[in-house]
Amino acid sequence: MEQNIVLETPRLIFRKLCLDDYQCISKILQDIEVMYAWEHAFSDQEVTDWINENLMRYARDGYSYWAVIEKSSEQLVGVCGIIAESADTEDHVGIGYIFNKAFWHQGLAFESANACKNYAFRTLKISELTAQIRPENFSSRNVAEKLGMSVIKQFNRLYRGKQMPHLLYGCSK
Repeated sequence: MEQNIVLETPRLIFRKLCLDDYQCISKILQDIEVMYAWEHAFSDQEVTDWINENLMRYARDGYSYWAVIEKSSEQLVGVCGIIAESADTEDHVGIGYIFNKAFWHQGLAFESANACKNYAFRTLKISELTAQIRPENFSSRNVAEKLGMSVIKQFNRLYRGKQMPHLLYGCSK
């Protein structure tokens, strides 16, 4: 486990996800309140596929979503990380965060995203970061704005056969 630690903040440890995280990740990705921006809770197979996709991204990109562990409780409270993604036809390096609703409104999303932003700029030498956020997801928008990001454009993302409006936030090093 120790070798999989990527980052630390005063309250949090970030480590690579593993298949053993299935139960904790399911509690997050199968909660429709958490997943309202996706407009569905994930099935068991979608959770497994999501974890496997992150494992593949570690191998391909060297980064992806990481498990966010609260130091005081040693609980997996969410996921946050850096993701290669595209908006329209443009490739970007984005930041993403999804937290168990029991841990909302504690500043953990910002603390996590800020640590990932610093990691992207300092360690990975990425010069520009983006975040893809649904317009009505005001909590995520607030996190992005607190990170110093601003809206670059609005675009539609095809997801499960449906066009979903997104805002592309961005910031430079």
